[in-house]
Amino acid sequence: MDANPLLIDGRVHDLGDGFRVRRLLPVLQARHVGPFVFFDHMGPVTLPAGRGMDVRPHPHIGLATVTWLFEGAIRHRDSLGSLADIRPGAVNWMTAGRGIVHSERTPPAEREAGHALHGVQVWVALPHADEEVAPEFHHHEADELPRIERDGASLTLIAGSAWGERSPVKVFAPMFFIEARLEAGASLDWPPEHAERGVHLIEGDVRWGDVTVPPGQMAVQAGESAPPLQAMSTSRVMLFGGAPLDGERHLWWNFVSTRRERIEQAKADWRDRRFDTVPGDEVERIPLPER
Repeated sequence: MDANPLLIDGRVHDLGDGFRVRRLLPVLQARHVGPFVFFDHMGPVTLPAGRGMDVRPHPHIGLATVTWLFEGAIRHRDSLGSLADIRPGAVNWMTAGRGIVHSERTPPAEREAGHALHGVQVWVALPHADEEVAPEFHHHEADELPRIERDGASLTLIAGSAWGERSPVKVFAPMFFIEARLEAGASLDWPPEHAERGVHLIEGDVRWGDVTVPPGQMAVQAGESAPPLQAMSTSRVMLFGGAPLDGERHLWWNFVSTRRERIEQAKADWRDRRFDTVPGDEVERIPLPER
């Protein structure tokens, strides 16, 4: 990345039943932004009664996963025994570290009634020194997260620090992850302490320097300074970034590591069923991809 914002379109994956995911990170031009190495925008989709999201148990290493919803609900279970339903305004932060298994499914009440689902899921690479920490899961309700008001902007600080505020979510490196609602005509400066930054437009119309960011797309930038974000209409955006990663990361399937051999070990551990199972969701699992 350089001083000029880079526009990222992403790739759309159709998961069936009208459920689409747009993958925005990683891309060749921007493998990571601060510690963010993966960014998915899921939905929006309306799931009819009797149907739901069913992501069977699968493993992770070397990262933290973050789920943030605009609509709907997802039930999280993991191999630590955690059970939490996430809904809009709350945050699920799962630190995989040396290894964790989790599933994500539509809760029974929403599955029975039918419901809309819309949100983002991101992966944050752990620093080299913390790649093998013990796994953890933390759920924070909406009223625990800092709210920041700036001229024409209402912001929720999901994780990290910005403008003198800090989220209670446990993080391992300097970063910020924010949902911002901007009034038409608002101009928003970036948190000055972070060297890499990005914006993902959920709805509305924003410009960043010379770049217009269409809905569903992203722009990223690095440098000591950045032009302010300009809202051309009422808009909702995700802001994210942080300090540069302490070295490149290898990504394969759900695994992130500074070492290729560690990913090979994780592949073998999942294939040979050496990961722990998920209490309450022990029957199904996603098999190791062939490639």
